[in-house]
Amino acid sequence: MLNRAQQPEFKQVEDINFVKATKHELANKIPVFEINAGEQDLIRIEFIFQNRGWDVKKPLLPGVTNSMLTEGTHSLSSAQIASKIDYYGAFFQTEYSQDQSSLTLYSLNKYLPQTLPIIKEMLTGSIFPEKELKTFLRNQKQKLKVGLEKNSVLARRAFGEALFGDSLYGYATRLSDYDKLDRVDLSAYYKEVYHPANCTVVMSGKIESSTLSLIDELFGTWDNSEAVDAIDMTYQSSLEKLHYTEKIDALQSAIRIGIPLVNRTHPDFIGLQILNTALGGYFGSRLMANIREDKGYTYGIGSGIASLQQAGYFFISTEVGVDVTAATLTEIEKEVNLLKNELIADEELALIKNYMMGSLLGSLENAFSHADKFKNIHFFGLGYDYYERYIQTVKDISPQKLRDLANRYWDYDAFYKVVVGKM
Repeated sequence: MLNRAQQPEFKQVEDINFVKATKHELANKIPVFEINAGEQDLIRIEFIFQNRGWDVKKPLLPGVTNSMLTEGTHSLSSAQIASKIDYYGAFFQTEYSQDQSSLTLYSLNKYLPQTLPIIKEMLTGSIFPEKELKTFLRNQKQKLKVGLEKNSVLARRAFGEALFGDSLYGYATRLSDYDKLDRVDLSAYYKEVYHPANCTVVMSGKIESSTLSLIDELFGTWDNSEAVDAIDMTYQSSLEKLHYTEKIDALQSAIRIGIPLVNRTHPDFIGLQILNTALGGYFGSRLMANIREDKGYTYGIGSGIASLQQAGYFFISTEVGVDVTAATLTEIEKEVNLLKNELIADEELALIKNYMMGSLLGSLENAFSHADKFKNIHFFGLGYDYYERYIQTVKDISPQKLRDLANRYWDYDAFYKVVVGKM
C-alpha cells in the first residue's frame, strides 16, 4: 500500500528528447520545416516573415500591416474570410514581434485543401480596405489611451526607451503615430516584406504525406522576389540611470530595473538564465522570498532575460505600495549584491537546476511546443546542439561560475531604474 506519510523519492531529469525539424524546400526555394508528431488530426502551419525597413517616422507600419492581413483581399471581405475559416472548424491568427511577423493556420488535415487557399489569398492578395483600416487604427488608438493611464504600461515604455532609445527595440508608440498611416503605406510595405524570399514555413502536428505537396502546389508557384536587407538595429541607451515619473494620486509604484544584455547566441546566455532563475525567475526565487513572502511589499516580483535577434536585455519587474517603493529598491539591490558576493548554497542550486530541467521537459508537451523550441534556435542561426549545451550547463554549473557571471554582468549602479508612482 502507498505510504502517503513518506516523501516520494527525488529523481533528477536526465535526458530530454526533442522532435527535430525536417527541412524541405518548395519549388520557389521557400524553406519548409516539418515537426511531425501527435495523435490528433490537427496541423499548425506558420508563415513567418522577417520585419524589414523599420522607420521611426512610421514606426507602426510593420505591426499594422500584419494585423490587417485578415481584413480583406481582392476577392474576399474580412467577414467572408472569417466565415470560410470558421465553417471548416479552423482558426487563424496574425502575430507581430519586434523581429518577425507571421500568419498562422490551425486546421484539421482533411480540410487543408479548403482552408490553406484562404491563407494564400491573404498573403498574396490583401488590399487593406480603407474602412477597416480606419476602424482598426481608431480602436488601437483608444487602447493606447487606456494603457497610458496604467503605471505598469508607462514603466514598461520608459524602460524600453532607456535601454534602446528611439530604435526598433525601444520606441514607445505615440498616439500621433496612428495618424501617419494610410493604405498606400501598408500596400508598399506588404510588397516589400510578404514574398517568398523573405518567408519561412513551419508546419507541426500530425502531418500527412500529401501536406507538403499541397503547400508546394499552392505556394511553390508564388512569384519570388529579391531578398531585402535586414533592419540595421543600432541604438543609443540613455545616459540617465534613474527615470522617475511621479503620479500624485498613485497607490502603487511600478518598478522596472535592468540593462541591455547578451542574447541567445552568446556563450554566457545559458549561465545567465540560471543566475536569473535564482534571483527572480521562479516562485521560489530570492526576490519572491524576500519582497513578497518576508516583507509583504508586493503580490509578485520577477526577473527575466529577453533574447532578441540583434540584442538582449535583463529586467526586474514589480508593483508595490507607494510607501515601500524606496525600501523595495533597497532590497532588490541587496539581493543582486548577495549573488555577487556569496556562493549559492548547494541545496538551493540543486532546486534551481531541477526546476529548470523540469520546466524544459514540461514545455515539450506537444508538436506545437516542439516547433516553438525549433523557432527559438533557428532564427538565431543555432542548431539543436544549443539544447544539448543548455542541459549540460544546467547540470554542471557551479556556484563559483554563477558568482563570476554575476560580477561580470551585474552592476546595480549601472542598472536602469524606472519608477512610475511615488518614491
